[in-house]
Amino acid sequence: MILRHLFSPLNNTRLSNLCGPTDEHLRTIEIALDVRIAHRHEQFKVEGPKAKVQRAMEILQAIYEMAARPVTPATVQLMLSGDGSAEGNAGPTLSTRRADLKPRTQNQAVYLDNIAEFDITFGIGPAGTGKTYLAVAAAVDALQRSAVQRIVLTRPAVEAGERLGFLPGDLNQKVDPYLRPLYDALYDLMGYDQVHKAFERQALEIAPLAFMRGRTLNNAFVILDEAQNTTPEQMKMFLTRVGFGTKTVITGDVSQIDLPKTQLSGLVEAERILRRVPGIAITRLTSADIVRHPLVARIVDAYDAARLADLPTIAVPQAEPELPRIDLPKARTPKRSGA
Repeated sequence: MILRHLFSPLNNTRLSNLCGPTDEHLRTIEIALDVRIAHRHEQFKVEGPKAKVQRAMEILQAIYEMAARPVTPATVQLMLSGDGSAEGNAGPTLSTRRADLKPRTQNQAVYLDNIAEFDITFGIGPAGTGKTYLAVAAAVDALQRSAVQRIVLTRPAVEAGERLGFLPGDLNQKVDPYLRPLYDALYDLMGYDQVHKAFERQALEIAPLAFMRGRTLNNAFVILDEAQNTTPEQMKMFLTRVGFGTKTVITGDVSQIDLPKTQLSGLVEAERILRRVPGIAITRLTSADIVRHPLVARIVDAYDAARLADLPTIAVPQAEPELPRIDLPKARTPKRSGA
């Protein structure tokens, strides 16, 4: 299918920002949607499969409308990943340092709604779907509204297939590398100074999962990240730490389990056991919710397809053939001789 469009009113600044430096934005859209885009001044032509051509033209129109100022590559990638404007993805408004923070897809909006409504929420999905980032944003919002007294962030200290050996420094320095993604999200959402002030007044705590045993967490927003690397015993221990006035979010990606092959993941077991328990919400995010580079979604889909292809084929048992019926000769009853 070929679709043509004339952008009007003609605005050379908008056209330049729409295309990006050396047509960078157009090439990004072409690669992501597998279409071809040609243009001469304000006249654009998009060629490819019908659905993808229409999607590409919608994105071009949306970028043109916001192109009074330069458009960043990240904005284009977000629009390709989901709804870059997030219109129609109504979710709770979060008060953080990021004024533009909002759900980019419908599943992300459902995820935030579940966090607001339920005391325990599971966010399960592949990398790049915003599971941890949105949970931390909801926690920061709750802290700033005084809905909770503190934020507690935790994750299991499990290496991703490597053995790092003994790390130097005190306890905090040893566990910091495992918790670095949580620090990054906090710095982005609160700012460096606010994060350290929150640590000083003990309104913010980051700790490995092993330190949760024996505690009761009241009036807190608790996040367990990388939950796919918990054992069933650790998951049960963590879930039973929940106290009064506490919100709990568990995030994980069941396709990236770093436990030994013989060890069952606590997240997998918890999803199976708790899916029908009232008061607990389970949100499943997919590759369509990935808000990183468009290649990430294709990488996730390719690995999922390869994993399904490698699964052993289950042979369907065939019914045993019925043996032919053989009519045996009737047995004769011997006659009794007379007396």
